[in-house]
Amino acid sequence: MNDESLPIVDPAAVGGDRTTATVHGVVLAAGTSSRYGSANKLLGSVGGEPLVRHAVRTLVDSAAEAVTVVVGYEADRVRPAVEEFPVDVRVNPAFETGQSTSVREGVRAASAAGADAAVIALGDMPDVSPETVDVLIESYERGAGAALAPAHEGQRGNPVLFDSRFFDDLADVSGDIGGREILLTSDEAALIQVDDPGVCRDVDTPADLEQ
Repeated sequence: MNDESLPIVDPAAVGGDRTTATVHGVVLAAGTSSRYGSANKLLGSVGGEPLVRHAVRTLVDSAAEAVTVVVGYEADRVRPAVEEFPVDVRVNPAFETGQSTSVREGVRAASAAGADAAVIALGDMPDVSPETVDVLIESYERGAGAALAPAHEGQRGNPVLFDSRFFDDLADVSGDIGGREILLTSDEAALIQVDDPGVCRDVDTPADLEQ
């Protein structure tokens, strides 16, 4: 399965009865910013504050029950940028081996909290709306799927919501792929249509940050 074969669902058309679920938010903020240069992009200034704070605030302001931030590279600098939020900060000592190890830390936190699902967000995406996260959560609670990602104008974005049935699989992935393979191969996956270009906008270079 690829992006083109994932169904795109209008959240207004998800008609199932809504059930209450406990959804844990995870922000991946452990990477080395290798494409950004020598500086740590997560600490670059956006609107007068570090980039990573915007991503964390999105989940804190959403309907997620609790939020875990996974740090690694320059953890002693990234942690102070987020610890004033009501979040749990976990250090991933194996961050250099790829994003999957940070995903593993995040789903372990979600599992330990007894969460029904986890929303996994990227620390270098400052423009995602909390309301978009809420749409993912409500769509999940109404039965739209067990692995959900937002789509803007047909393009798949982030964050991604995974039901707890995938936690063990997410903990077993390796390298730098995170949960993409699960999203693209599960017959319970779907894209949720949102009017939020921020789901497709990340920061890889200093030019991206300026924009």
